[in-house]
Amino acid sequence: MEDVYTFTVNGCQVSTSEKKPLLRFLRDDLHLTSVKDGCSQGACGTCTIVVDGKAQKACVLNTAKAEGKTIVTCEGLTDAEKDAFVYAFGAKGAVQCGFCTPGMVMAAKALIDGNPDPSEDDVKKAIKNNICRCTGYKKIIEAIQLAAAVLRGEAPVDEALENGADGFGVGDLAFRLDVREKVLGYGQYPDDIYEEGMAHASAVRTPHPRARVVSIDTSEALEVPGVLAVLTAGDVPVNKVGHLQQDWDVMIAEGDVTRCVGDAVALVVAENERALEEGKRAVKVEYEVLEPVRNVHEAAAEGAPAVHEGGNLCQQRHITRGDAKAALAEAAHTVTESFTTPFTEHAFLEPECAVAWPTEGGVRIVTTDQSVFDTRKEVAHMFGWDDEPERVVVENALVGGGFGGKEDVSVQHLAVLAARAVGRPVKAKLTRDESIRFHPKRHAMEATFTVGCNEDGILVGLDCDVYFDTGAYASLCGPVLERACTHAPGPYCYQNTDIRGYGYYTNNPPAGAFRGFGVCQTEYALEVCLDLLAEKAGISPWEIRYRNAIEPGKVLPNGQIADCSTALKETLEAVRDVYEANADHAGVACAMKNAGVGVGLPDKGRARIVVRDGVACVYCAASDIGQGCKTVFAQMACEASGLPLDKVRMMPVSSELGPDSGTTSGSRQTLISGEAVRMVAADLRADLDAAGGDLAALEGREYYEEFFDPTDKLGADVPYPKSHVAYGFATSVAILDEEGYVDQIWQAHDSGKVVNPIAIQGQIEGGVLMSMGYGLTEDFPLKDCVPTAKYGTLGLLRADRIPDIHAIYVEKDELLPFAYGAKGIGEISSIPTAQAIAGAYMARDGKVRNKLPMEDTPYARKPKKAAKMTPEQIAAAMAAKKAAKKAE
Repeated sequence: MEDVYTFTVNGCQVSTSEKKPLLRFLRDDLHLTSVKDGCSQGACGTCTIVVDGKAQKACVLNTAKAEGKTIVTCEGLTDAEKDAFVYAFGAKGAVQCGFCTPGMVMAAKALIDGNPDPSEDDVKKAIKNNICRCTGYKKIIEAIQLAAAVLRGEAPVDEALENGADGFGVGDLAFRLDVREKVLGYGQYPDDIYEEGMAHASAVRTPHPRARVVSIDTSEALEVPGVLAVLTAGDVPVNKVGHLQQDWDVMIAEGDVTRCVGDAVALVVAENERALEEGKRAVKVEYEVLEPVRNVHEAAAEGAPAVHEGGNLCQQRHITRGDAKAALAEAAHTVTESFTTPFTEHAFLEPECAVAWPTEGGVRIVTTDQSVFDTRKEVAHMFGWDDEPERVVVENALVGGGFGGKEDVSVQHLAVLAARAVGRPVKAKLTRDESIRFHPKRHAMEATFTVGCNEDGILVGLDCDVYFDTGAYASLCGPVLERACTHAPGPYCYQNTDIRGYGYYTNNPPAGAFRGFGVCQTEYALEVCLDLLAEKAGISPWEIRYRNAIEPGKVLPNGQIADCSTALKETLEAVRDVYEANADHAGVACAMKNAGVGVGLPDKGRARIVVRDGVACVYCAASDIGQGCKTVFAQMACEASGLPLDKVRMMPVSSELGPDSGTTSGSRQTLISGEAVRMVAADLRADLDAAGGDLAALEGREYYEEFFDPTDKLGADVPYPKSHVAYGFATSVAILDEEGYVDQIWQAHDSGKVVNPIAIQGQIEGGVLMSMGYGLTEDFPLKDCVPTAKYGTLGLLRADRIPDIHAIYVEKDELLPFAYGAKGIGEISSIPTAQAIAGAYMARDGKVRNKLPMEDTPYARKPKKAAKMTPEQIAAAMAAKKAAKKAE
């Protein structure tokens, strides 16, 4: 007789005879999509639910174990709980990408049900098994405590804050537009799409980083019930994609050589996920395994196997100004140090997913990425539609984090291939392990820096070699390497630099964009050198930075004249007292980061407004990956038009409906696209004023604006080239406790005008924690080019290990004339903390830490000792071995 498992979900009794992961039953059978699938490994916490009053992960339970239990998901919260959590998470700025949020809410519910007045430590303990990659946890902790106070009746819910009734302009405390749907889990990410007739697609991927594909046999797979199609390289019109360089095979063809683990060799399309997995197992691939190229040294060696036909040098940059050799020869003090930094996994909570529909003459894709127009371009190229890209329509669903890791196509093109092959909608997604193995990482770096100063500690020159491992494919190697080189001198005022950068192909997983865009690596090296120079010059680490800090009107090492908004010195002054009070166990570091793509490229922001049904509908195809640009644009539209929030509507991001506002990268959206929104809203305001403030009188009118502030290309033959529209600046101070753990981090920012004071704090705190993890705990180990980490072993910091983070904002009276003076915060917050921590350890023990993650800290992983077996365990193991042999 068939077993039937019966349990209660959100007050309703449900039954199933299928033994399957509870996560899959809740999502696939009951369509309770607040229960997110972030890893299916019990590591991330996005699938947290309440089971018999306790927080548990749905992916580690199955339907059999749920027998007789009472389960609550976000959908089953009471109205009072829903309102409390929505208000608290919105008011405290605890929501960014939102993918972790429902799981956090359910962990909080279980806590508050048993402890209505939890302390900060209680909250940290309750959510320590839930990862957040965006916020740094501090705002989530504050939100949970506020929600508890609301539910106790000790704090009111300010409804005017959520609906913007008290003001939604620039500088106002703005409640994010997407808080409610993300907190309650009904906001739709691509994997939340369930549709009648939808098929599923997934690639058969090579386990070998470098191997010749001898043969691919799909015959058995095609016989599997439910398998609709099996595609190979011959089924792809143009078998190449790539963000800038089209060097990435859609699938590896028979006779060709794989370049990294995870390369696709076949694409299986099936009616359901069970048939899909059976079909993938039935594809037979024969390989001739070859020796991989493991690192930049092997890649550069004479006679090295060529990862690509053109050789292993993917990109190089040589950036010079002045005479570094002469300046360093005459310097009073010089420091030469070599550095090694690792690949880093973005670890966004939402694995890659896309759903595609065939259309008449084209395709439609709903996806999670960082630019709908970039995805359109890559997919169109794959079909040979470069001259007809409009045949591809790309729309963003909610994006569960990116940090640069969703700039390249991952599954979008595969979903489209499958949809056109079978003539029906298809969902394609990566498992967490596939994502870890295959999507582009932060570049690993090896570098040698020589920095010099005069007897007073004034910098005179920099000479350095920078080697980036870009892995199997180019992705954004060129721009990332370029940014690493242009920012290597730091935010200081000196003119003699000679910087040589090289990006090499290897058989490692590809590397591309990552928050900080190459600057995290090179500015780490520079700032460590500055601490050593300060010691030689007999001044403090704070003082050497202050003496050299760039100021308005002075010239940066790249030749650009610092603009009127530059406030690096003010950020240093903001943290001076706290640094000097703890100088023997504190470190300080500065950073700069461009806003906008710059370097002579046509980096344009575009926006359109249509007055429809008495509302100003704002179209701007700029992806919101959690940073909050959608809310920022609404604030700017309200500010410039004079309209209240209920008369302004931000429209979905779509390549069909919205104008191309460029990729969400380079801290550009607030300034570049934000200025376009301000301009078009100002146009509306002019007509609105002429109509006596009657928006209805403008029904049907359309407005369009484009913002472009030209920059000079790299190496332009002008005395003071303008490389970027703007730069943000920051100073970070890290303070250790008596045991050597990071106790406090202070970070002061010049990001121009603060558009949303609620949102900026979470951006800074999240960047600080990401940088702290980069410096201390995160690693991406490889064995012969094969990643060995799981999501739970990446070294991501959890809520119970965070320091006390203090965010400070510096606004000058005179700001840039664009976007109300805002310059962006997304990337720079993740840059200076690792080097400030290195400085703190050097102040404490005198050791220079040139390798990340840092060694000789309480956070460093210690090798595990093999546990000794007892005689009983040895006897049991031998008996099991004999039994296994007998069974054979």
